[in-house]
Amino acid sequence: MALGMNDELPNREDAEQFYQEYDPIEVIGRGSSSVVFKCVEKETRTEYACKIMKFNDNNEHERAAILYEVQMLKLVGKHPNIIDIVASFETPNYVFIFMELCPNGDLSDYLTEDKRLSEKRTRQIMSSILNAVSHLHSHHIVHRDLKLENVLMDSNMNVKIIDLGFAVQISENKSLYDHFGTPSYMAPELLRCSPHNGMPGYGLPADLWACGVILYRLLSGFLPFPNRKQHLMFRMIKEGQYTMTGSEWSNVSKTAKDLIRHLLDIDPSERYTAAQALQHSFFNNERIRFRDFMAKRTLKAHIVLIWSIHRLRTLHYTPQPIRREELLESPYRFKFYRKMVDSAAFLLYGHWIKKDEDQNRAILFQTEEKFDLAHQESELFDLQRQNEADEGYTLR
Repeated sequence: MALGMNDELPNREDAEQFYQEYDPIEVIGRGSSSVVFKCVEKETRTEYACKIMKFNDNNEHERAAILYEVQMLKLVGKHPNIIDIVASFETPNYVFIFMELCPNGDLSDYLTEDKRLSEKRTRQIMSSILNAVSHLHSHHIVHRDLKLENVLMDSNMNVKIIDLGFAVQISENKSLYDHFGTPSYMAPELLRCSPHNGMPGYGLPADLWACGVILYRLLSGFLPFPNRKQHLMFRMIKEGQYTMTGSEWSNVSKTAKDLIRHLLDIDPSERYTAAQALQHSFFNNERIRFRDFMAKRTLKAHIVLIWSIHRLRTLHYTPQPIRREELLESPYRFKFYRKMVDSAAFLLYGHWIKKDEDQNRAILFQTEEKFDLAHQESELFDLQRQNEADEGYTLR
């Protein structure tokens, strides 16, 4: 039975040990038969989540079910993606289970900020969920209530599977027939099973169907079988009627859609196991991209290394740097700048030069004005004419 608003916390007479060791802070969750409190251990001041379950003295079946959940948590709780049980004790009317605190809420809270997630973030979350499911299945435990609300995020945003209240450990060849779980996440074989009508039961693959629903929801922002009328939703689930079309799927990769199809296969014998899902290319693509990234980095490092070795080997052939003062003082000392100056000078002042065999390049660098040069040439011509006259030559 669920704790009411006025009796969420047990009275001190019924839970003396709890009040001696812990201080309850606030309610952080409620279940069908429990309330979860944030508590602080008095001695260490460490914060925990305490799940408090109340049962009637006369109801041994209810008591056994609660203790069975504690047993399940202790069996599988050391996995990094399954909530870890720290301590537990019971009183005549209550069971107290202390677990690690996950302050960042569950996946449904996480998705209120972003309606849907990127494939990269989805890949991180789903790989953690599937690893946890694989760990459960290695102990032949069917969770039977995997959903967004039962996936918490710890202080480091790591995934933690919680609530093994519906979990059951089965033998290898045993099938289940009782209907437990949340309707939107129930597998088709769970809805069809009936020992009276000869319909086969269900087992571990039912958890993988729920994983497919979670994956679909993370990538699209919607559940695959939305219908307000439950009987119509159950019909869609049993027939596998879902779509991956529309704008919300336009940027979702083909590999992600392929993994969804393998998880939402209505035939449980064909449905992927957790190990098969983790080997799918949706997860391996990340490893391939990382490998390609590292290959590119290695190639770049090799190129830099070869270039560095070449520079070291040819360093003594490399001209020494020219000081600015030397360049300004005498640019003609340096071949490169001499060519550059000559080319620029001929480009600008080439029309001053006489284009014949007596071309004088040095005239480009004389500073006299053009009319002074003409006057000097006239004087030289007159002097030459006088010399020729004296020597008896006649100028033509």
